[in-house]
Amino acid sequence: MNKDLPVSVIIFGASGDLTQRKLIPSLLNLSRKGRLPKAFSIVGFGATAFTDEQFRNHLQDGAKQFAGFKFTPEEWATFAPHLFYQQGRYDQTADFQKLADRLSELEAGTANRLYYMAIPPTLFPNIIEQLGTTGQIHENGGWRRVVLEKPFGTDLASAQKLNHQVHKGLNEDQIYRIDHYLGKETVQNILFTRFANTIFEPLWNRNYIDHVQITVAEKVGLEHRAGYYDSVGVLRDMFQNHLLQLLMLVAMEPPASFKASSLRNEKVKVLSAIQPITGSAVAEHTVRAQYKGYLNEAEVKPDSITPTYAALRLYVNNWRWQGVPFYLRSGKNLAEKHSQIIISFKEPPLAMFPMAPGHKTASNMLVLYLQPDEGIHLRFEAKAPDTVSDTRSVDMEFNYAEAFGQTAIPESYERLLLDALQGDASLFTRADEVETAWGLIDPILQAWEANLAPPLAYYKPGTWGPAEANTMLARDGRKWMHEEARHMLES
Repeated sequence: MNKDLPVSVIIFGASGDLTQRKLIPSLLNLSRKGRLPKAFSIVGFGATAFTDEQFRNHLQDGAKQFAGFKFTPEEWATFAPHLFYQQGRYDQTADFQKLADRLSELEAGTANRLYYMAIPPTLFPNIIEQLGTTGQIHENGGWRRVVLEKPFGTDLASAQKLNHQVHKGLNEDQIYRIDHYLGKETVQNILFTRFANTIFEPLWNRNYIDHVQITVAEKVGLEHRAGYYDSVGVLRDMFQNHLLQLLMLVAMEPPASFKASSLRNEKVKVLSAIQPITGSAVAEHTVRAQYKGYLNEAEVKPDSITPTYAALRLYVNNWRWQGVPFYLRSGKNLAEKHSQIIISFKEPPLAMFPMAPGHKTASNMLVLYLQPDEGIHLRFEAKAPDTVSDTRSVDMEFNYAEAFGQTAIPESYERLLLDALQGDASLFTRADEVETAWGLIDPILQAWEANLAPPLAYYKPGTWGPAEANTMLARDGRKWMHEEARHMLES
């Protein structure tokens, strides 16, 4: 299809928070960088009564407040005439016909269209049906793509149902399921660290790696999401999407190419190879916990057993990773905010150097810091000066801000919107990936929600979580390595 055609970006839920905070600032920055098509329109659709001018003013206020960059009045004046608004209801075919007429008027001929669903997933099927009824997703010379915001279901059954509903009106190659985590530069750099450097990949297997730790820690509590969070908990909110995505990028085989199909095929292979945690194994390989004081939060049920922290031990049963544990953890109200991946290498097979009594060589460690202080650190051993053979851990480091400048890392939505406009689905989630991930999470959820095992633990806000999570690793002769990682960052 013609890439030089005008492009219309249609945002459903245009008066909402996501549009003002993320989508419009990202599109504005793409415009500033000259990365949008020469002829483009951004059309908001929602129930709020806005004129075009009121909509532009509303979005300008949001961009001034939330954009992570400075823009000039001239840049906004160049961007604003591309913004339009169409009031309408999501269940009224007549309103969708008005939208179709407005788009035809703006496009004045054949055009490409990107529909963005900045709305709850329960509305996806109806909107897609309305778009189909009014002929707006029929590809008559221009492409039609639809971006779906997560969550993609709340369990396997609901994910399968949602996929079935959206497939009634769309082909899978038209669907872009967005997980903003994959839009982060540091997350994408996992692939480049592995596959653009020959020094790492030969060691990236069970022969050299002892275990992997993936942590996504949040310092904040529920903020304004208590009602929603209490119905989902940490496993649905963080593990089914973000943490499993990180695991896939760490564990996947090299794709045949960087094309979307090759990359996503390898990711699904990783999920399919993970040993499910079912039955009695749930007590052995999982920890669930709730921070003390959670039940006092507004909108939280007084008898809630919703976990705000979880830790899992997962195994990828393939030749590369057989026997290597992947420890995943995430929680709210923890000691600090950070996301990081620790690759802990095996110790040397022979202690050949004569060392002082009690001196022990530390294992090599590669740390991928995703946020904050984005970068990569490698810990290795060196001989301490003026000793016979004592070693000391030393670090090599790469820091994004130092290497590329403080403003080098763009907002994740900016990258993902550009990819959707260019038809690159590499960083978007495919239907089978969503369903396979839920197939791993469901048995754990079912055991937890039946209040079977393990028992709900508790932890004090501002700590690193419950003692039970430390015990799970201690049984394997290991420990969480955040202190070592922090020392590397500070040294």
